[in-house]
Amino acid sequence: MSMRKAERLNRLQSALDAGGYLRLKDAARLLGVSEMTVRRDIASCGGRFAYLGGYIAGGLESAGGMGYILDRERDAHIEMKRTACEAAASLLKPGETVFIDCGTTTTHLASRIPADSQITVVCYAMNIAEIVCKKPGVRVVMLGGLYHASSASFSSPESLEMLRGIGINTAFISAGGVHESLGISCSNFHEVEIKQTAIANAVTRALVIDSSKFDQVKPAFFAKLDSFDFLCCDDGLDAARSERLTIAGMRIVLA
Repeated sequence: MSMRKAERLNRLQSALDAGGYLRLKDAARLLGVSEMTVRRDIASCGGRFAYLGGYIAGGLESAGGMGYILDRERDAHIEMKRTACEAAASLLKPGETVFIDCGTTTTHLASRIPADSQITVVCYAMNIAEIVCKKPGVRVVMLGGLYHASSASFSSPESLEMLRGIGINTAFISAGGVHESLGISCSNFHEVEIKQTAIANAVTRALVIDSSKFDQVKPAFFAKLDSFDFLCCDDGLDAARSERLTIAGMRIVLA
């Protein structure tokens, strides 16, 4: 591989680590070459990058997703996650439209949606869709796009536009880190705009986390605590923190 081509690929990798995906024409502009040259570079790099529908993303696993690997996280704090989702399930109402975020916590919420509840679930992760699609009387809206293996989720500009057109009664949002002053964060940059759009479109916003997430900071910040109406958590939430959050205007829901 020529040094010039290697430099282009490394520069492209840095841009994708920061933003999750990149339009072909923007990549060509960034690298100072033609779109055809970018496509040739991608085709000859052994799967390091993927090209689909005019967009470039990391290949089998981009660096931007390495902080959160679904299989590794699935069994971590599982009882705490179940308890947090038991609390969140108390906010479900028949006939409403809900957004369920990706992750290994929210699968427990998806499992608690009653069959024949006429609830519409908007989601963008395979592990959530696999659960709710099997429930009769539950309608599912799946947001598609480029697949990200680290969180079994999809993203695309088109799915964001679709999400902006959906009225959401309650958005159930997960997080990898919650810091009271810095804000709420996740590991994957491609999730940020999806979470923010769901929050903006929802009548009610619920943060669904287990208590181990407090005082953690992940690479991609997406909201402040005051973006949420409810915190759904396990009983590991300490009294002092609970009081601070309540004073700040957040309603605490425990199972």
